[in-house]
Amino acid sequence: MSTVKTDDPLVATQGRVFMSGIQALVRLLVVQRLRDEKAGLKTGGFVSGYRGSPLGGLDEALWKAKSVLEAQHIRFVPGVNEELAATAVWGSQQTDLVGPTDYDGVFGLWYGKGPGVDRCGDVFKHMNFSGTAKHGGVLLVAGDDHNAYSSTLPHQTDHLFAASMIPVLYPCNVQEYLELGLHGFAMSRFSGCAVAFKALADTVESSASIPADPFALQTVIPEDVVIPEGGLNARLWTGPLGSQARAQETLMQDHKIYAAIAYARANRLNRVTVDSPHARLGIVASGKSYMDVLEALEELGIDEAAAARIGIRLFKVGMPWPLEPVGVREFAVGLEEILVVEEKRQVVEYQLKEHLYNWDTNVRPRVIGKFDEQGEWVGTRGQWLLPATGDFSVAQVARVIAKRIARFHQSDLIKARLAFLDAKEAVLQKAVDTPSRPAYYCSGCPHNRSTKVPEGSVALAGIGCHVMATSIYPEHTRTMTQMGGEGVTWIGQAAFSNREHVFANLGDGTYFHSGQLALRASVAANVNITYKILYNDAVAMTGGQPIDGTLTVQQLAHQVVAEGVKRVALVTEDLSRYTDRAALPSSVTVHERKTLDDIQRELREFKGVSVIIYDQTCAAEKRRRRKKGEFPQAPERVFINSKVCEGCGDCGVASNCVSLLPLETEFGRKRTIDQSSCNQDTTCVEGFCPSFVTLTGATVRKGKSVADVEFPALPEPTIPALADQPYDIVVTGIGGTGVITIGAMLGLAAHLEGKGVSVLDMTGMSQKNGAVTSHVRLALTPESIHAQRIATGEADLVLGCDMLTAGSQDVIAKTRPGVTVAVVNLHEQPPGYFAKQPDWQFPTEKIRALIDESVAERSHFVDATRLATALLGDAIATNLFMLGYAYQKGLVPLGEAAITRAIEHNGVAVKANLAAFLWGRRAAFDLSRVERIATPVAPVILPMPQRLDELVQRHVAFLTDYQDAAYAKRYSAVVEKVRAKELALGKGETLTKTVARSLFKLMAYKDEYEVARLYSDGEFRKQLEATFDGDYEVTFHLAPPLFAKRDSQGRLQKRRYGAWMGTAFAMLAKFRFLRGGAFDVFGRTEERRMERQLIADYVATVHRILDRLSLDNRDLAIELAAVPEKIRGFGHVKHANAEKAKTRWKELEALYAADGRATRPTSIHAVTAQRTETAA
Repeated sequence: MSTVKTDDPLVATQGRVFMSGIQALVRLLVVQRLRDEKAGLKTGGFVSGYRGSPLGGLDEALWKAKSVLEAQHIRFVPGVNEELAATAVWGSQQTDLVGPTDYDGVFGLWYGKGPGVDRCGDVFKHMNFSGTAKHGGVLLVAGDDHNAYSSTLPHQTDHLFAASMIPVLYPCNVQEYLELGLHGFAMSRFSGCAVAFKALADTVESSASIPADPFALQTVIPEDVVIPEGGLNARLWTGPLGSQARAQETLMQDHKIYAAIAYARANRLNRVTVDSPHARLGIVASGKSYMDVLEALEELGIDEAAAARIGIRLFKVGMPWPLEPVGVREFAVGLEEILVVEEKRQVVEYQLKEHLYNWDTNVRPRVIGKFDEQGEWVGTRGQWLLPATGDFSVAQVARVIAKRIARFHQSDLIKARLAFLDAKEAVLQKAVDTPSRPAYYCSGCPHNRSTKVPEGSVALAGIGCHVMATSIYPEHTRTMTQMGGEGVTWIGQAAFSNREHVFANLGDGTYFHSGQLALRASVAANVNITYKILYNDAVAMTGGQPIDGTLTVQQLAHQVVAEGVKRVALVTEDLSRYTDRAALPSSVTVHERKTLDDIQRELREFKGVSVIIYDQTCAAEKRRRRKKGEFPQAPERVFINSKVCEGCGDCGVASNCVSLLPLETEFGRKRTIDQSSCNQDTTCVEGFCPSFVTLTGATVRKGKSVADVEFPALPEPTIPALADQPYDIVVTGIGGTGVITIGAMLGLAAHLEGKGVSVLDMTGMSQKNGAVTSHVRLALTPESIHAQRIATGEADLVLGCDMLTAGSQDVIAKTRPGVTVAVVNLHEQPPGYFAKQPDWQFPTEKIRALIDESVAERSHFVDATRLATALLGDAIATNLFMLGYAYQKGLVPLGEAAITRAIEHNGVAVKANLAAFLWGRRAAFDLSRVERIATPVAPVILPMPQRLDELVQRHVAFLTDYQDAAYAKRYSAVVEKVRAKELALGKGETLTKTVARSLFKLMAYKDEYEVARLYSDGEFRKQLEATFDGDYEVTFHLAPPLFAKRDSQGRLQKRRYGAWMGTAFAMLAKFRFLRGGAFDVFGRTEERRMERQLIADYVATVHRILDRLSLDNRDLAIELAAVPEKIRGFGHVKHANAEKAKTRWKELEALYAADGRATRPTSIHAVTAQRTETAA
């Protein structure tokens, strides 16, 4: 057993500790054990549950704390699913009922997200009625997601627990995770009830500095409770089953639930926190809503003294169900009105009305909450005061409070604060149309391929990462189910549908959880369905945890065969895993992943249930395991020859990969690979394009060592002074790039300096390449921080590690001109859907203008990703570079020493992170010097605004090298004719430029000679040397029409060619003089004949344009002339694009011939092309 460090926050007993809500749940178990030991009890602990956001990281935290937990006799056994985990926790309370034990009791903790609570209704009710152990106790931690940030539906567990008579505790911050958690165990032991614990993302995913004394909290055991014979705790029930059940119900209804209420009353779990001698308005709130109320009062300028003057009384509810009546009745005395602030459906409000209605006719305040005094269910729809949908903002709560105060108290201060709020909220009314950055599959994710189906088929989705296919591939992924119901909806549809067959996606984690029963149901119903069991060797959706048990591909294959599945195909990324077929059922066939489409086409004709086991390890897990040396390094890296690339996007169609980035060049948009994020999956190579090469033995070139560079000593920045109000920092980034580490480091640094701190990471589904924000709040003392979220207009600093997220409406709403400073990374990282939209444009200028306006020009823009990658060899350094930049600009109210210690404490890539922080500081001090030091990792040719003469001159030179001077002269002659005609109109050169670009594109078609030339001209080798180190070998991936085989759909198939092809290319390039002649063997193919015909057709079209050109039809002429820009790609890809272009070409020609009088065809594609060309 490893030694536990004394500075471990899980076991510290003095001072303060910095931890997240997740870590607090782990520490709670340790503290409970320490308190029991001090009380003379020998107890153990048992934990089980099933992960799910916002509790997705709890099991990982429990695994990391294994040595700590084992030292305290606490056992963690992750559940196969939520229901079975809850049953195991229930069993911990019956330890002494089954046999002898050395323990006085076992306290149990169950965890799961809201849908897991749905699933556990039966076991929870049985557990609760059966009872808990006297020295045990059960805490049921429910991860609620009120606004469906990471769920398929919003959920609220309060009502579900109440239905099982389970008391509910609702903590408002990290410290209350410990305090209310300890009360929960004590209440459970005393009352015999299991106790629910409501965990929202705002608390469980936040971090704070809290007191470490495990014995500070004093619990009180009520003495006014009548304990029936036999007690309230778990016992062996005897007698007929019916009588046992009725006896348990009686004990619950008459005693146990009242004991829980008595405990809440004795320990003041619900209490007045702000009072007034002449109170008129009472406010009741619980958990997150209580913190929202505190922040709202502060927004209105109402402190405790002001509340007393105005007549406000505030009641904090720690146990929202059942609501203890005595305390709330005392609170209500003298009030005219009570406002209940609670998110989602009413829990406290209904009980409050019940407690007051028949109690005392002299105490009858109005009770409002979800609706005003008109009440609920009035009219065609209720008039919401505080809606039951979504979650609340502080401004929303503040307005409601101000409105209720205005009924009896007029305040210029409150009016001024409301006006101030209105001004801040006005930013929300801006037309913020920044494109979204939704969650997306990771680079190299197996689901990029595995969730695709053949044309004409549809797939049904379920729970897991693959559910994103409903938004990524909506054209063929329809509907979804709850976890474990995958494919079963088809049983109810099959008899009535004209569709003969469907596919159903089922993750291996879900299969192990409950999905095996879904497959069994489909076999029993004998429907035509193919289950694609996506074996990625991890529960990837919630952080890459292993399946809670053993499930190999071989075991999985045997299980589905045993269930009665007659046709099973195993599709794998690595055939060598199955060279020995003995461990597989004899009926299982094995295929490489490239053949998935063919296998699916076969199985959709199969009658009955069939299964495809798709075996490919989660890409994110590969990356994690490779860093730990637990997974073999990928042998190859992929590189794109940008000169050969056509920018057609077929690589994105094949791979759907977010590591494929746009590369803007003088010859248009191409593709490049982000070597920092690339998981070396190589599926992109399957795009039908000869520009891809793979390199064996290559490593990405690293940057310069900090020590190797001379740089002046940096002056210490002026640090902002913290006052009574928190200093608020919004950090924005992309999920999966380490951005939340910034918040964690700032939080720990503030803790080390003894400051108050709260860090809230807003991730959810966005951890998968989506927009992520962290709310970091720093203050002189912890008491100065109320809500975890930064309110509208309250950000002091926006640290925009991702520009797209920094320009989102949610982040812009946090800014305020004259207060907020923005430090924004200029890197243009496209969202995931760029893979399917190759012409998508990053709106850099629009976002810059929006941010500048929102912060009144108090902004700093720096291309941090480019600089960090050049200096340190990896884009992952960007976030620390940005933090260093902001620090040196005097925008971070923490000392360098504390930040350095926090980086060291993080323990991951410490040297690189310290270097990134230092380079960021240097860039803030002398950006031009850092720019000079940083040499790009690869040459990048940026598009330059060119005059027509320059454009034509470059094209003529290129075409001369491409073929010869005569060929180039044919080009320039056509362009000059257009120039002369357009010049006569006196309307500029737009048409001429458009023709120049389009004709050049057609004439410089990339046949075998040209591809050979572009590989052998020396530029390609320079690009490789600038990007990679090592003694590597280059492999080319080509499909020469004269030699390549065809697939089942008649398309040419690429194959690998060794380094010798480089020499062959050099020789082939010399024979380009044969192009188009009688001895051009390549020129006889359909593709080459099409390319030559396109040139002739386009020249003829240009002549027809010139014959009729006028000022009236010039815009239409430009649109027509730009059509060839969309003819991109190679082989079947180019042919398909050419056919689309020809259709548009004919439409526009007909319209042009009719002098624009014909009905103009609608084509967003073409309009976009025209706008692009016109802008160029």
